[in-house]
Amino acid sequence: MARRCSITGKGVLTGNNVSHANNKTRRRFLPNLQETSVLSDALGQMVRLKVSTRGLKTIEHNGGLDSYLLGTNDSQLTVESRRLKKRVAKAAANKAAAV
Repeated sequence: MARRCSITGKGVLTGNNVSHANNKTRRRFLPNLQETSVLSDALGQMVRLKVSTRGLKTIEHNGGLDSYLLGTNDSQLTVESRRLKKRVAKAAANKAAAV
């Protein structure tokens, strides 16, 4: 899997190391990705995601994984997040129908 956040879509950037003598060599700036498990209330289980620390903060700010996914437009989500959003929406609909 690529070095890309499954929530924010942040990926690898490139740039230069610049020495004191102004020599430039190419380098990569890697995102701060964490392999973490996030609780989904609708699914009733932990979901493993490769998320940047900013992505984790975004999830927490929006009140959890389910509310973040359901409240975000599909065009702003990654493909993996859209699949997860469909699963969450379907599980939430099933819970609402059962009640």
